[in-house]
Amino acid sequence: MEAKVFIGNDGEADATGVTDSIPWWSFTKTALAVALLRLSERGKINLDEPVEGKPFTPTQLLRHEAGLPDYGSLPAYHADVEAGRPPWSVDDLLNAVEADRLRYEPGQGWAYSNIGYLEVTRLIERASNLPLSDALSDFVFIPADLATARLAVTPTDLAAVQMGDAIGYHPAWVYHGLVVGTAMDAARLLRHLLAGDLVSGTTMLERRSLSQFRSELHPDPAYGLGLMLRATNPLDHPIGHSGGGPGSRIAVYGQQGRTCVVWAATASNTNPEAEVFRALENGGF
Repeated sequence: MEAKVFIGNDGEADATGVTDSIPWWSFTKTALAVALLRLSERGKINLDEPVEGKPFTPTQLLRHEAGLPDYGSLPAYHADVEAGRPPWSVDDLLNAVEADRLRYEPGQGWAYSNIGYLEVTRLIERASNLPLSDALSDFVFIPADLATARLAVTPTDLAAVQMGDAIGYHPAWVYHGLVVGTAMDAARLLRHLLAGDLVSGTTMLERRSLSQFRSELHPDPAYGLGLMLRATNPLDHPIGHSGGGPGSRIAVYGQQGRTCVVWAATASNTNPEAEVFRALENGGF
């Protein structure tokens, strides 16, 4: 089971496979980053001043440089998700990962952290004075003209969403929030972002090189503000985000005016990132 979308430089779209809504998993981080940067542009938050009562800045949160841990390393978390148990309270989660104990001095290291993006969610809600669902709608989905994108909060919100072989999943297990929508809307969001329609300038491309994670697929990796990209000449290479969760994986990337999305059920053995990079290089699937 797959969903594929390729939008060329001329704006023409080629879409195949699943047309229903799908979970965007960690591409949600890109949407969160857009919301926070748009609030910053409106003077609602300063990205480079420490978060109140915390030693890190919003920029460090967005770039995974805040020193916060990640709950992905907790075996009990994965066991309870797989068993279909109710999500833990936020307090229980933070206690389980010892979130008050920073793993390194903010800005002096890098570690992917969903806890960091939970803090981003809290900042968005405080700065906008809105619940996250409304803030994302006002600052991201409506400006990008997305008809299907929305925040999933309860299992009922996933009733019409393609989840691969995941049954009974509770979206609150994604503590920073889980956006769902069609693959086409995911492509549209990234296309608008890279075209400069949502956030001015190249702020989101301010990146940290991650040479320690080099691989054949990622020969020069870096992380910007809610974006995965190349450390050198990023505009010449794929920019976007990938993610995964129970039942499926997704990759959403753009390059030089082209945008591509691949979502695949885990059982399909498709590597969405590899498929996306190949399509962007070849000008289509």
